[in-house]
Amino acid sequence: MEFTIAFDMRAPAFGAPVEDLYAAALDQCAWADSLGFDFVGIGEHHATDDGYLPSPLIFAAAAAGRTDRIRLRPSVLLAPLYDPVKLAEDLAVLQIASRGRLVVGIGAGYRPCEFAMFGKRREERRRLYEEAIEVLRQAWTGEWFEYRGRRVRVTPVPDPPPPIWLGGAHPAVARRAAHIADRFFPPQGENWDIYREECRIAGKPDPGPCPKPGPIYVHVTRDPEAAWERVTPHIEHVVRSYAEWTVEAYGRAAGPFAEGVDLAAVRASGAYQIVTPEQAVALARGLGRDAVFHLTPLLGGVDPDFAWEGLRLFEGEVWPELQDLR
Repeated sequence: MEFTIAFDMRAPAFGAPVEDLYAAALDQCAWADSLGFDFVGIGEHHATDDGYLPSPLIFAAAAAGRTDRIRLRPSVLLAPLYDPVKLAEDLAVLQIASRGRLVVGIGAGYRPCEFAMFGKRREERRRLYEEAIEVLRQAWTGEWFEYRGRRVRVTPVPDPPPPIWLGGAHPAVARRAAHIADRFFPPQGENWDIYREECRIAGKPDPGPCPKPGPIYVHVTRDPEAAWERVTPHIEHVVRSYAEWTVEAYGRAAGPFAEGVDLAAVRASGAYQIVTPEQAVALARGLGRDAVFHLTPLLGGVDPDFAWEGLRLFEGEVWPELQDLR
């Protein structure tokens, strides 16, 4: 089982102060590292009302300085918004500084305002992220190459270069990942069979079955009803904002709660779970060894003290019961 702790650093006005959230997030990265978690997941978005993390590489570098073993996974970098040569330099330095613990998740992005903010055309996002991946591959050889008529070179050279995972849910992205990335990274396991078949066609090794994704959010507590009351405004904020962004991007809401945020339906979906220690152990065992267990302790600007209560209970009463799944 893969254990991931994830952060997007949302800080809505009704939540905890942004400075407290950042301090807690780095402390929690160190905590996850000390326990033996596999990944820190780091989100990216821009120009949001709640300060969604716009600089995942800066956060990853800070997390690298607080940890020793856990891998750092920006998931996903909105590659079309970056200058790819500078991106190659920054990722090379991060890979070296973290002693090879970086995994680069690449995504296309979808919010029109983000593309406009960086002077890019959303209609070109596929071309732009494919170009970015090509530049990263060339840049990390340390050799001179031509990019848009310019002679460029990236040093220092990361050895090994970080793996590139292509994120997305569309079947075409699954096929593309088999050819230009080191792995496909679908949010909820979408189209993994298509990716696996395309790997076979391309003569690549079989990536095996898709890791089963667990809930987006898990909080461990002895009083689930009280905790639900505490967390519900933060869950509602997150779900509503994603629905609004899809309206901005596609002219209509998309996703599991697109038709409106029915909090009872959100709770019943299982995507957000507040459970006792015993229920958390059962949840993990039900997912099985070939699964991903997510902790998103600061979801939607949740109070760090409340988040720590759940993490400490997880550490003391859940983690010891899951060692055979690792």
